[in-house]
Amino acid sequence: MGSKNKTVSFRVNEDAFEALREIADERDLSLSAVFRDYVDTLVAHDGQVEVVPENRVEEADADGESFPPTVEVPKSFVREHERLELEAEHLREQLDEYKAFVTYLQDKLAEADDGEEVVFLEELDGDRERDDDEPYQLG
Repeated sequence: MGSKNKTVSFRVNEDAFEALREIADERDLSLSAVFRDYVDTLVAHDGQVEVVPENRVEEADADGESFPPTVEVPKSFVREHERLELEAEHLREQLDEYKAFVTYLQDKLAEADDGEEVVFLEELDGDRERDDDEPYQLG
């Protein structure tokens, strides 16, 4: 695989275009160079890029902090997160199985012959509610 250059094209409104042109002029760059730098940074940081004013970066450097800021996360948090992801995946699989079963039942109901008696549970619940008003008789 060679490293062929590809062209990316998109539209922006006139105000945004003028603002980008000013940024490029301030840095004595072409608009293409501004976008190439941004895309390179975006790719290098796996899409995790935040645009911040230069003074914030300078303040972080003066305080001895790195920019962007980093946070250490305990292993227990990472493990719990992974466990929850696995559980969520399992629940999604179960939901897909239930949906498939409901579809199967609906298809089976649709295929039922006219001569075959079909009883809907909702109708049974409705009959039961009406019967609850009547006293039970043992017989």
